[in-house]
Amino acid sequence: MSGRPPRLEDGESAALRHKEELSRRIKEQKVVVDELSNLKKNRKVYKQQPNSNIFFLADRTEMLSQSKNTLDELKKAHQELENSEKAKIKK
Repeated sequence: MSGRPPRLEDGESAALRHKEELSRRIKEQKVVVDELSNLKKNRKVYKQQPNSNIFFLADRTEMLSQSKNTLDELKKAHQELENSEKAKIKK
């Protein structure tokens, strides 16, 4: 034995990577939501432009709302992935 875990099929491996990526993004998004919700109401928040080092002033409540929506979408996608895995196991 080489000490390596048994090799997964490509489809299983890709699904596992996708699941791990979703979990990582959910954790990151939870931190963002937590930090935004702990800020005082009149604090300034900056949003980074995608694929850029440019930041724009943004409304804290709007950013918090967007972050919560993103977190909900990620959780929903993770739950759907879990349900599909359970359905495969039952078959």
